[in-house]
Amino acid sequence: MMIEREPYDDTMMILERLGAIVANSHIVYTSGRHGRAYVNKDALYPYTQETSLIAARIAAAFADDQIEIVAGPTIGGVILAQWVAHHLGYVLGRPVLAVFAEEQIGIDGSRLRVFRRGYADYLTSRRVLVVEDVLTTGQSARAVVDAVDAAGGQVAGLGALCNRGGVTAEILHVPRLAALVDLPLESWDEAECPLCAAGVPVNTAVGKGAEFVARTQHPDA
Repeated sequence: MMIEREPYDDTMMILERLGAIVANSHIVYTSGRHGRAYVNKDALYPYTQETSLIAARIAAAFADDQIEIVAGPTIGGVILAQWVAHHLGYVLGRPVLAVFAEEQIGIDGSRLRVFRRGYADYLTSRRVLVVEDVLTTGQSARAVVDAVDAAGGQVAGLGALCNRGGVTAEILHVPRLAALVDLPLESWDEAECPLCAAGVPVNTAVGKGAEFVARTQHPDA
């Protein structure tokens, strides 16, 4: 099923209009990498009409995949999962559930995702659509996929608002990936960041900038 896009209603235009595209800045991403631009999905979610429209487009991309439950990561993925499940349920004419996976730090320091609150029980033997707002390295989304697998669910695909890291279905270990916006943005490891080398201040209003500044200013804290 094709996603309908009107020129006046384009996803990228919506993000730009709501100020969700931050450019010419020094950003620290969730992955720890640095870059000049950021897709601030938090600027989208207060606007329920626009959020609903974008979620409907993601839902349309998977309308033929017999989805039974939608799963996303905390925090923004909770909102997206709810809206996508709502629209899938409307299109399919039956209930489609929505759950979310929370972050857990493994004993080796790795970041995992787990389904708490009894949500894992809903996933067993069900076809699951994983959703993510912004894909950078795909680590967070892949962690949700792994959590669905661990709960006995069958991942049918992954839907995203924006793919800004060139992430592929193979990287995510999913049969199919559909992103509404492909927006490749250059990024660097902290040690190789030219913005750090030039002394450009980190943007602490979005991403992980505030945590980065706190860590670098108070390394022993």
